[in-house]
Amino acid sequence: MRYRTLGLTGIKVSPYALGAMMFGPVANPDHDDAIRIIHKALDFGINFVDTADAYSAGESEEIVGKALKGRRDDVVLATKAHLPMGDDPNQQGNSRRWLVREVENSLRRLQTDHLDLYQVHRPDPTVDVEETLSALSDLIHSGKVRAIGSSTFPASEIVEAQWAAERRGLERFRTEQPPYSILDRGIEREVLPVCERYGMGTLVWSPLAQGMLTGRYRKGQESDALRSRYGFGHLRDERRLDVVEALIPLAEKAGLSLTHLAMAFVIAHPGVTSAILGPRTMEHLDDLLAGAETTLDDEVLDRIDEIVPPGTDVGRLDMAYDPPAIRRATLRRRPADERSAA
Repeated sequence: MRYRTLGLTGIKVSPYALGAMMFGPVANPDHDDAIRIIHKALDFGINFVDTADAYSAGESEEIVGKALKGRRDDVVLATKAHLPMGDDPNQQGNSRRWLVREVENSLRRLQTDHLDLYQVHRPDPTVDVEETLSALSDLIHSGKVRAIGSSTFPASEIVEAQWAAERRGLERFRTEQPPYSILDRGIEREVLPVCERYGMGTLVWSPLAQGMLTGRYRKGQESDALRSRYGFGHLRDERRLDVVEALIPLAEKAGLSLTHLAMAFVIAHPGVTSAILGPRTMEHLDDLLAGAETTLDDEVLDRIDEIVPPGTDVGRLDMAYDPPAIRRATLRRRPADERSAA
């Protein structure tokens, strides 16, 4: 396997990373089976494992910790914090109070004394980014964290964080973890170029667009399972299903499965360091690993560009990040009395 450098950290990582979101009650509750999947990935040459505290309320980290016993030094281990971990309103977010506390919980669950990469799972508009970077810098200086990163940050907030770090002499985000697939190419417009400008590594999630680029979901074959699965509306988006129908014959002509076409596409971008695999079963992992050496020629890449133009999203992933200005109508509308006066 040809390893890549994670931004300017000097850390070498595999072009595929193993994501652990599916391990635990949310998808695969069998710890022993999940551990076998992790070991299979490591034996194949994958050395980058990504999880988060919120995945199955910490159980994913516990599974990863058990799987890495005796192999921890050979693995680049990444986790994240931000999402709620309880009913207490302070058990979430990017505050110093929470991050300093939660990193200890993650270290305990992962059975390790340090993290190679600690990421904030989403932006937190309620916290000054300098506060977050200051806390994370202290974690690096204490030896508990080697590098820090962001996840699903808009380009403007990536730049703001870089400027804040330079202005205050703080450790800076070395990585970004954005969504990226043939169906979700919006990051090509600003996020990937900004990451390249600042020497940040990128660990992209959902390269199979939450399963839509496996070919399991077809136009005109919508089932009750498809309608209800996790409640995701993007699985029923006709625009996305139309693109899938256009990609399937392209993959067949190239002699590839749709899954292998999709994975090869994301790691072909020079701004992408590693793409996260999120297998639920050993069968899923075996299929993904079978296409690890797949490369796409210019003809195939040009055809993909025709189907989904560079820098565009087809519909939108339900779990994509929307800033407050999008989520809250009050930030998009003048007060009613001002509108009527106009």
